[in-house]
Amino acid sequence: MYDQPRPNASQTAMTFEQMLERVRYEGAYPTRERAAEVVHQVLAALGRQLTGDERVDLAQCLPIEAALTLTSQVPDTEQLAGWDFIKDMAARCDCSPAVARWDTGAVLAVVTQLAGPGLLARILQWLPDDYALLFGQAQLHRPQRAAA
Repeated sequence: MYDQPRPNASQTAMTFEQMLERVRYEGAYPTRERAAEVVHQVLAALGRQLTGDERVDLAQCLPIEAALTLTSQVPDTEQLAGWDFIKDMAARCDCSPAVARWDTGAVLAVVTQLAGPGLLARILQWLPDDYALLFGQAQLHRPQRAAA
């Protein structure tokens, strides 16, 4: 189904090593190893939330090592709200929510650059509203759907 290249698929704009250096800079991490650990933790958590074409398209924008981390996760049956995403990551990584939020921001700042505005808008459309802040974007509220 997805084994053939998609038309207009973007090429990865940076190598995994370059991605690690960007995350290391964004998060002020002391070592590249710490940046790699954070990248894998955040992308694994994001991989549990994303499904469908957005997941596939994001994976195509990432360096292969990062894409494998994102796509190796089985998506959760229920999406977590942004704050629950942070709390879940903190519990899985055995760190405080503040550290999990910092790590998320450092990685997703780089992911935002790689994804570009069009794909990022599509991703945010399918995630709960409060994910925009995690990606460093303005929080926009969608109109409520009328009850049927």
